[in-house]
Amino acid sequence: MAGLYSSSRPSSSSSSSSSSLSSSQQTFTSRLLLLLTLLPLTLAFFAFILQWRGGLTDPITRWSPDPFQFPGMVNSGSNSPSDRRSASGCVDLLGQSRSPAFPYYKDWKFDFGSDLRPKICIISSTSAGLEQTLPWIFYHKVIGVSTFFLFVEGKAASPNVSKVLESIPGVKVIYRTKELEEQQAKSRIWNETWLASFFYKPCNYELFVKQSLNMEMAIVMARDAGMDWIIHLDTDELIHPAGAREYSLRQLLSDVPGNVDMVVFPNYESSVERDDIKEPFTEVSMFKKNYDHLPKDVYFGNYKDATRGNPNYFLTYGNGKSAARIQDHLRPNGAHRWHNYMKTPKEIKLDEAAVLHYTYPKFSDLTSRRDRCGCKPTKEDVKRCFMLEFDRAAFIIASTATEEEMLRWYRERVVWTDKALNLKLLRKGILARIYAPMVVIQGLRESGIFSSIVQSAQTTLSKDKFLTSVESSNSSRVDKPGIISSRKIGVTESQATARRILEITNEFSYNSAIPPLSPPVLDDMHMVI
Repeated sequence: MAGLYSSSRPSSSSSSSSSSLSSSQQTFTSRLLLLLTLLPLTLAFFAFILQWRGGLTDPITRWSPDPFQFPGMVNSGSNSPSDRRSASGCVDLLGQSRSPAFPYYKDWKFDFGSDLRPKICIISSTSAGLEQTLPWIFYHKVIGVSTFFLFVEGKAASPNVSKVLESIPGVKVIYRTKELEEQQAKSRIWNETWLASFFYKPCNYELFVKQSLNMEMAIVMARDAGMDWIIHLDTDELIHPAGAREYSLRQLLSDVPGNVDMVVFPNYESSVERDDIKEPFTEVSMFKKNYDHLPKDVYFGNYKDATRGNPNYFLTYGNGKSAARIQDHLRPNGAHRWHNYMKTPKEIKLDEAAVLHYTYPKFSDLTSRRDRCGCKPTKEDVKRCFMLEFDRAAFIIASTATEEEMLRWYRERVVWTDKALNLKLLRKGILARIYAPMVVIQGLRESGIFSSIVQSAQTTLSKDKFLTSVESSNSSRVDKPGIISSRKIGVTESQATARRILEITNEFSYNSAIPPLSPPVLDDMHMVI
């Protein structure tokens, strides 16, 4: 019995030990499960507290694209509650700023002296007011233009306008003074043949010569300023850098091969849908595409619908504008192209990028063109003033018709009121909707940059600089604000005679400057197929 009792004790001890181990494991497991349950809850609560106090950034808010941005824009970085209020006065819970910020823009001053390459400048001859010029300048600053050479006269040369233009970084204002015309009268252009057919004619021909002389001077200024590219553009034209990785002209031109001398931007023409447009850059979104950007069968197959009884597919020119690489012996070749005295430039034409030409977008453009020229409103005489048929017709109507007749003519020839036709041509690809310039310029306007530039110019421009501006504009040879006179530019009759002799005896001549040209007409179909 004792032996039996003795032999059973180890078995009892082993059972007790096993029971204790099992209880310990259950306790550990329970605690582990409790810890694993409490830990994520604690971390979630801690994260909620930090985010509620502003210590964390919601990853979705941080990395999601801003619906108010357009390509090339970045967040402004403003986090103050006042900046996060929407137009309705409510706080923007996502913390995103509605204030636009642009890639080449710092503290409301474009860094025009930066090391970003390539450096691009625009040269323009203008008589426009600030309502057109300021959006034009700052839009092109947004897409990467650093410097502007503005040859001003008329309204653009008036003190109230010119002092604002002079206050903008990167803008160089050149007045049409007696001294300027005397200097341009000595240009070698007068002794050459390529521009000779445009000399000594009024209105658009004279403007064409002025633009060429101004372009020649701008080349020298661009070289001195260290520019890489130069573009001639009117203040009713905007570069549309489609096809670049960003909405950036800098990006577009940086991708051009180094052996290319000139880049051609085909032009698109505005197609206004109302007769009461006030601000074309922010009210016009429909454009007629250039022949170069359309299949031939689409262009000619819809030619009559797209022309709508006008003399041509486009109201005015259709041969685009160009950018030239700054290099030795560069010269203008009329307002639309550049050339070189020592070689034939290598030229490429862009497949997507374009110049948006806002053509007769306002009804008042009819009378403004009439008031700039002194030609007689006859079919024969207008040929002396205008190179393109529609400009001639518009001048005659504006000079002979009543206000009501002019408005009727404008609606029939310029305004696109037939919505069914518009939709048909949009589907065919003849018409296109382009919103980027509207977004950029509207963003600039809402930011207050235009009003702040005007206000700062009024308060910061020195008295001496203002008086110089007044003196320069008063000494301008422009007869009236906005009017281009029909005088011969800076030359006397004796000089003209001498130059005509040089024309004949000069053995080394060039092809004629490229004027504004209309797109192909329907009769040319057999020539291009």
